[in-house]
Amino acid sequence: MESTVVRCAEGHEFTTASFPLQQLGAARIGPGRLIRCPRCARLRHAVPVETGRR
Repeated sequence: MESTVVRCAEGHEFTTASFPLQQLGAARIGPGRLIRCPRCARLRHAVPVETGRR
C-alpha cells in the first residue's frame, strides 16, 4: 500500500495510506480530507504535500 505525505490544518506533516483514492474511514471534503492527525489527535482537514516541499 502506498503512503502519502499530508499536512493538517495545524501545519503538522505526517504520512497516511490511501490518500486520495480510497475512503477507508476518512470523509472527503474538496481536495483534502478529514483525517485524525497523529500529532494533535483531532480530526483535521489535511491536504497532500507537494513533492519537494518537505
